[in-house]
Amino acid sequence: VQLQASGGGLVQPGGCLRLSCAASRSIFSSNIMAWYRQAPGKQRELVARIDSSGNTNYADSVKGRFTISRDNAKNTVYLQMNSLKPEDTATYYCAGWFSSWFWGQGTLVTVSS
Repeated sequence: VQLQASGGGLVQPGGCLRLSCAASRSIFSSNIMAWYRQAPGKQRELVARIDSSGNTNYADSVKGRFTISRDNAKNTVYLQMNSLKPEDTATYYCAGWFSSWFWGQGTLVTVSS
């Protein structure tokens, strides 16, 4: 399974971005799709995840600002990021469980004025 993340870029504090993660196969059977991030000098952390029923979980630091969603017909998972803060600066990775974990290549998000 190949996961292609896109949508990162430079945005000012308070701005928004939408990340996309396109899968090379159907994600319908994937129980969990998720976004992680890794800031320079820090460990990779879970940002948000969504299961096959649409149930979601978020890191406390992004609750109320980020929304994860999945479009099974398009084999794509999204991360809508609003009210971005400088501390959201990181490389964002999508991941999916297809009997084992598969990872995308990462997309850089920089929040700076």
